[in-house]
Amino acid sequence: MQHKVEICGVNTSKLKVLKNEETRALLLRAKEGDQQAREELISGNLRLVLSVIQRFSNRGENADDLFQVGCIGLMKAIDNFNTDLDVKFSTYGVPMIIGEIRRYLRDNSTMRVSRAMRDTAYKVLQAKEAYIAQHQKEPTVEEIANILDIKREEVVFALDAILEPVSLYEPVYSDSGDTICVMDQVRDSKNTDEMWLERIALKEAVSHLSEREKKILSMRFFQGKTQMEVSAEIGISQAQVSRLEKNALRQIRKEM
Repeated sequence: MQHKVEICGVNTSKLKVLKNEETRALLLRAKEGDQQAREELISGNLRLVLSVIQRFSNRGENADDLFQVGCIGLMKAIDNFNTDLDVKFSTYGVPMIIGEIRRYLRDNSTMRVSRAMRDTAYKVLQAKEAYIAQHQKEPTVEEIANILDIKREEVVFALDAILEPVSLYEPVYSDSGDTICVMDQVRDSKNTDEMWLERIALKEAVSHLSEREKKILSMRFFQGKTQMEVSAEIGISQAQVSRLEKNALRQIRKEM
């Protein structure tokens, strides 16, 4: 019992593994409606599901949930497998299990994507997997677009829509205990050192203005009021407002 690992109440250390001949014979019986054969196929291919869900272990999803979804994909593969073709069941079953798990992850993503976009993305992934199986290489965006007879942009948008959000604290490299996260490789084009220095200098310059000058600048540039509106509220002429505003701006520029 030391090496026992349970998922959904299943002891994975004792899972049965079917031989190709056994799988073939059970598939033929299952196609004829033999439910016992179908059950044996499911239990005999649970290791296939386990091997697939390991690919998604870094997504933070519950292993039990992924295992159950993977089993649904396995059952679909059993029910839809064509025994007339000279193809190993695992060759057909793995993409079906992966597809079911990906569909589950898309539907339960924190980012909501329209049904039409998800359907397009699912077709794109199917076309991609079929192309890889046939040509043993990754298809280009143009090739996928031609297969599905859709625009190149639709392929790109669909794939972008189903990408999982990446945490800024996601480790991308680790060396001698020093982990580099995504946030360590992301540059902020707005909050640069130069921008911080300018903000500090601006804050310092504004602090040297009189309270009336600060109020005029706040009303003009933060509240969006006209000089006429400012003059009416403060109780001075528009000419005075204009002069104070210009003097304040001149002083700020001089100090910065």
